[in-house]
Amino acid sequence: MKSKVIGLDIGGANTKLASSDGTVVELHYLPLWKNTQLPGVLKEIAEQLRPEKVAVVMTGELADCFEDKEQGIRFIMEAVDAAFGPGKCSYVNSKGRFRQESEGLRELAAANWAASARLIGRELGDCIFVDVGSTTSDIIPIIAGEHMAGHTDFSRLLRSELVYAGTLRTNLAALLEKVKLEEGCCRTSSELFATTADAYLLLGEIREDQFTCETADGAGRSRTDAMRRLARVICADLSEIREEDILEMARQVKEKQVSLLAEAIFEVAEKNGIRRIAAAGLGEFMIKEAAERLGFECVSVAGHWGEEISKVFPAYAAARLLDSEKA
Repeated sequence: MKSKVIGLDIGGANTKLASSDGTVVELHYLPLWKNTQLPGVLKEIAEQLRPEKVAVVMTGELADCFEDKEQGIRFIMEAVDAAFGPGKCSYVNSKGRFRQESEGLRELAAANWAASARLIGRELGDCIFVDVGSTTSDIIPIIAGEHMAGHTDFSRLLRSELVYAGTLRTNLAALLEKVKLEEGCCRTSSELFATTADAYLLLGEIREDQFTCETADGAGRSRTDAMRRLARVICADLSEIREEDILEMARQVKEKQVSLLAEAIFEVAEKNGIRRIAAAGLGEFMIKEAAERLGFECVSVAGHWGEEISKVFPAYAAARLLDSEKA
């Protein structure tokens, strides 16, 4: 299958791909902090799809294998340009525009949300764009077609426009200091024993095939595997606590994460006078629940563009933006 324009969203853990017409959607787990296979996989993609143009957004420059963000940006750009060839690749900056040669590299850092916000603003109008992915949650105010968010992850964290918790990779110990069980209130262990993917698998919010990251213990992704990992969070195993206790822990994970998300959305809404949300990402289910608690209107990106597109929306948005500019 050949696609004239594709978008790439290169994160620290996942590389996502979408064509501008939405017929091609891919997700590759390629952690940059390990002996990354990113350059080789990009070459395979280039050979398979042979696109005319490639739109690129990134967040992977923050990976701790790089000395600083500029080193990370250069690594990603070199890998992309080597795979697809000179002159084919355009990079989206934190303003949601394509970078000019005269602009500094740091404008490209963590700009995947900016591509999404520009497309959302163009097609859905004023809203707060909320994208809960595998690792993080973006909360982006959009007014008159332009995003009003900070231009760096640091500034967005300060403004509650970025919450560092996602659907798959977040350590449960980062969300829960204690859990309430039948036996009493139990402190959790600050180890990487389980992640949000385990909790949401057990709650039926994600399917096993959507559990695309590594597991905390390197074991499988079955229901029993996930239960075993959650039990370890309170230093137990499956012979010590009941299944209902483990499911209760999972429910408390969701409650905590939805509460944190609703709190951040409310803060951004108050600052910008917006009560309408556009929800995207694997964690759309959390956004919808947060919006309901707040009494905000919620437009589903999955309902508008399709579930698969919603999960790779920054890549799709980048492709759409480039396709419209070259048309």
